[in-house]
Amino acid sequence: MKSILIIDDEKDICESIKMILEYEGYNASYSTSPVEGLQNFLTNQYSALLLDIQMPEMNGFEVLKKAKEKNPSVSVIIISAHGNVENAVKATRLGAFDFIEKPIDRDKLLISVRNAVEQAKLITENIEIKKSLSIDGDILGKSKAIQNIQQLIDKVAPLDTRVLITGENGTGKELVARAIYKRSQRKDKPFIEVNCAAIPNELIESELFGHEKGSFTGAVQQRIGKFELANKGIIFLDEIGDMSLQAQAKVLRAIEDGRIERVGGGKKIEVDVRLIAATNKNLQAEIEKENFREDLFHRLNVIPIHIPPLRERVEDIPILVEHFSSDITAKHKKRPTKFSNDAIRVLQNQHWSGNVRELRNIVERIIIIVDKIEITANDIDFLFMGTQSSVDNLIDTSNSFQEFKERAERAFILKQLRDNDWNISKTAEILDIQRSHLYNKMKKYEIEKDK
Repeated sequence: MKSILIIDDEKDICESIKMILEYEGYNASYSTSPVEGLQNFLTNQYSALLLDIQMPEMNGFEVLKKAKEKNPSVSVIIISAHGNVENAVKATRLGAFDFIEKPIDRDKLLISVRNAVEQAKLITENIEIKKSLSIDGDILGKSKAIQNIQQLIDKVAPLDTRVLITGENGTGKELVARAIYKRSQRKDKPFIEVNCAAIPNELIESELFGHEKGSFTGAVQQRIGKFELANKGIIFLDEIGDMSLQAQAKVLRAIEDGRIERVGGGKKIEVDVRLIAATNKNLQAEIEKENFREDLFHRLNVIPIHIPPLRERVEDIPILVEHFSSDITAKHKKRPTKFSNDAIRVLQNQHWSGNVRELRNIVERIIIIVDKIEITANDIDFLFMGTQSSVDNLIDTSNSFQEFKERAERAFILKQLRDNDWNISKTAEILDIQRSHLYNKMKKYEIEKDK
């Protein structure tokens, strides 16, 4: 959201601010009546509110209080000719984001509004994160490895110690980081996530520490970095093994000094953040290759948490499948789906190179394609044909050679039907059997067209 509401009894000031903001791409509106302005705010969605103090009908402090009661995430900027310390302190106590004196300086206004909008967005995102955590944020599993991780999270979450989470892609490193946040003393403060692998090396420093206007080509305005946005909260540096050495040096300095410096700036800015990092790389090997700083590794690796791959904790798969099934059927408004024991065994016999993330995607695919109340091994064999684990599963779960042949035949016919877009004549021709024979096989093996 970039919608701004201005409430000031002086029309000329409202129109002047509106023109400045709209030129910068904001959607600005105004009201010269605090009562009408407040009603507008209560019935519409705004990310920032610019508010005068001395107004007829209702003063700015009253409007501020009611606005924050309605929408705690909105950023309120007080604009007033009465810029004394008492008013500034009162505004801050009521939750104002900033206090700007009249006459208004254009550059200061734009910086304050930009930061206010970004903070409002951040607060909204964190509210959504907390909602999702309360519903779907538990780390599921009964394996010894998961039990150990849960116990470790309980121990370290209330402390401010740094944590380094390692594990393959898709194992749930972010989920562990958020579980620590949820149980920490900073759970009511920001949780800022940075995917270091997704940010170009030339932009990572600006992303983390911010930059000043004109500090490099394209820096047309000041930017607040993630470390500043995470002040008093937690910053989660995901895939830190992909961070450039130059950025690593600055992160190390921020950890040691508790201060950061924006790109192109000379001012030291104090930040109080708890740092959690994660990587799918072997950082010791990266240190030997001189791709990662050893001193930073030791700073980060105060509490190491390693998440083993899913193939090493297959006893967690039934719990995960049940959870994913419930979540996915609700999401797609489908009837509840149950996976039979033999279907679970098929899933347990897979390699899962994509780990929990891959398992969830497969469960969703199965629920949508198979579309049955109970899903059996016969329904999902087609997904794993051609892999050693699928052959092993056919052998392990077949009680006789005849059963093995029938299950293999079913999987092969199903694959051919799908490959030929369920064209019966074409499939029968490829299989070199009569159409009627193919229909009989489909009836025997309960093969139905994907819905």
